[in-house]
Amino acid sequence: MRLKRFLLRYYPPGIILEYERGGYLRTKSIDLLDLTPETNTDELVSEIRQSEPLITESRAEQVKELVLRLQQKQSQQDHHRFCFCKELKAHILPLTNIAFDKSGSRFITGSYDRTCRVWDTASGAELHTLEGHRNVVYAIAFNNPYGDKIATGSFDKTCKLWCAETGKCFHTFCGHRAEIVCLAFNPQSTLVATGSMDATAKLWDVESGEEVATLTGHTVDVLSLCFNTVGNHLVTGSFDYTVAIWDVASKRRVHTLIGHMGEISNVQFNWDCSLIASGSTDKTCKLWDAVSGKCVATLVGHTKEVLDVCFDLSGQLIATASADGSAKIFNAATHQCLATLKGHGGEISKICFSPQGSRVLTASSDKTARLWDVQSGACLQILEGHTDEIFSCTFNYEGDTIITGSKDNTCRIWY
Repeated sequence: MRLKRFLLRYYPPGIILEYERGGYLRTKSIDLLDLTPETNTDELVSEIRQSEPLITESRAEQVKELVLRLQQKQSQQDHHRFCFCKELKAHILPLTNIAFDKSGSRFITGSYDRTCRVWDTASGAELHTLEGHRNVVYAIAFNNPYGDKIATGSFDKTCKLWCAETGKCFHTFCGHRAEIVCLAFNPQSTLVATGSMDATAKLWDVESGEEVATLTGHTVDVLSLCFNTVGNHLVTGSFDYTVAIWDVASKRRVHTLIGHMGEISNVQFNWDCSLIASGSTDKTCKLWDAVSGKCVATLVGHTKEVLDVCFDLSGQLIATASADGSAKIFNAATHQCLATLKGHGGEISKICFSPQGSRVLTASSDKTARLWDVQSGACLQILEGHTDEIFSCTFNYEGDTIITGSKDNTCRIWY
């Protein structure tokens, strides 16, 4: 094994090692999820050297410099105030979803008009219209971090794979017997997973366009799915009140997570693949041990359905959004509620952390999106201007651009 170079990852903090083994170029990551500006760099570099044979004494100073750069990034104060930049009349019919590529330079919108559109974030120009579906385009994603492919899942029961640069359709994945409502690329961008109202999830080969597996076991709609960051496990959430963990290599179900008393609204792995969070219409969020499948905590406090859940990038915090008009921040280790975010005048359907983890963004049926301080729970900013319910909101990779999508058929870009 020969170390070729280091790559820096700001969110979450880490160092990627590019090395050669057996004539092939490979990568591995050193995750520094507990890094703070106060961390002793010499002690940390010493720990890294002990656990990672590729880091020799001659490379120690270089690693220290990288750690210092990560700490410097963490020390930058996040006082960014977002200003409305432009409104895009994205589609003739209502939008369904929006998603950024890794850099944030492009984003995509799905719609009831049966298309997915690719946009340039800076100019607001439409780059491509991806046409071919025969029904609503509901689930959309870039294959981040690469950003050269787009997957679209439709109510026409198919998923299509597109070239992000040219808009050409590579493959149409046929096999589901009902609407496709969720999808995801694996981290290696070799597989696409789709979840359907036919109670199954399917895995598809990106290169060949062939079906790799049908994951059966749920009894009704698969509404949410997520690969872990390694790509060896997939988690699915269903209207049958259960969550399932699947081993990607063997295509087998490893665990069925039983405990919720209502439909699953969303499921997510944390960054280090140790925990799964699930939100449910039973008004709770549950935390599960990803290895044993055991429930480690039930996060309570909401008075109506939990519509969305997410981890921050370090995996140390969990945010929940509810139909009761409030959001909550929990500590993933202690399960303690750190803040309740109140102020919206309607249900909150979407929640996400900024890449830095210091801010939370919420989208509501009250036609506004709000930006909150994670520590204090204070509302920092109200993003107004949409004339109907906002169902989608997302940050770019740097956390300095926001896109909101609304039932008023527009999306707004905020800098």
